[in-house]
Amino acid sequence: MNKLKNLFAVIGLVATIFWAGFYAWVWLETRDFDPDAWGLYKEFAGKLLDTGDLAEAFVWEVRVEDDVSADDVKESMKSLAVERNFLFVGESPFYKQVEAVTGKPYRHVAFMQFCDVSVGIEMLAHNNAYAAFMPCVISVVEDQQGVLWLYAMNMDFLIHGANELPPKLKTKALKVRRIMREIMEGAAAGEF
Repeated sequence: MNKLKNLFAVIGLVATIFWAGFYAWVWLETRDFDPDAWGLYKEFAGKLLDTGDLAEAFVWEVRVEDDVSADDVKESMKSLAVERNFLFVGESPFYKQVEAVTGKPYRHVAFMQFCDVSVGIEMLAHNNAYAAFMPCVISVVEDQQGVLWLYAMNMDFLIHGANELPPKLKTKALKVRRIMREIMEGAAAGEF
């Protein structure tokens, strides 16, 4: 019986040392992370487990009101962007490309591109990899039931997801995030 107790004691000690070491390693590797990183990843994990879909967990999704057409929501986005000194870069009408390739009508899917050039310059000065996320895109998607949705990448991952951005750059990135959310929410309601 003593041998069994000693075995369990050794297993408990080894497990405690392992978890203490693991915790210390995680703390050392993440101590410079943005203070909001862990909350962001907790939210991400919850959404991932709820939906089982990685794309759903990485994006913002806003339902467009039923009385707002695809053309109106796109014009609204452009208007809201101009009001906020946010550059409308262009539109990629995916549905037209599908129709040109297949010869068949396709539901409305378009990619609306926006940019704040001055913030873009600073993001690239910080890290060239941010170029992969430029310009900011809001997708206008008609689902299979004819309901319009707006989708955009959750910018919180770029702002809070790892090492904290320099304070001035973080403030500017948060402004871009706020504007993107305002454009999505306003356009979904048909605001101009």
